[in-house]
Amino acid sequence: MTGTLLTAIRRLLQQHDKPFRELHHAPTKTSEDSARVRGEPLAIGGKALVMKVDGEFALFVISAARRLDSAALRKALDTRRLRFDTTEELRTRTGLVSGDVPPFGPPILPFPLHADESIFENERIAFNAGSLTDSIIMTVADWADVAQPRRLRFSTPAPSKIPRQVGDRQ
Repeated sequence: MTGTLLTAIRRLLQQHDKPFRELHHAPTKTSEDSARVRGEPLAIGGKALVMKVDGEFALFVISAARRLDSAALRKALDTRRLRFDTTEELRTRTGLVSGDVPPFGPPILPFPLHADESIFENERIAFNAGSLTDSIIMTVADWADVAQPRRLRFSTPAPSKIPRQVGDRQ
């Protein structure tokens, strides 16, 4: 499905006359790896998360430099029941694995699409396009025009991954 998913994303963007840059690269397992091979800042990475909300699956996109704030998302959606999909649920519904998921709902993926406000703080968005080896980079405005996400605020800054030096105070 991944090859056909990339083709479907290309076709959708071309149908809407939206310019994009496509990269084929070595497999990336983390957002940091993806940013490095793309030559782009971590913050423009669009991390797509499939979650189950009150029994229904939905897709949530946040900046790769941030992390999900479950309490804020529950409040924004007015729900108490929220969880990540399982590996098997994701594979069954999409044929994808974690990290492959592009930030598109219908007609690309069968999930309602929600985007965190952090996505709109950048000029560009970069995302995996159905595989760990294919990325697309485009303007956030063009992506939002095509994807039509519901805008919410549901992220917090990610903790720094810079290791502490000996002698640093806490």
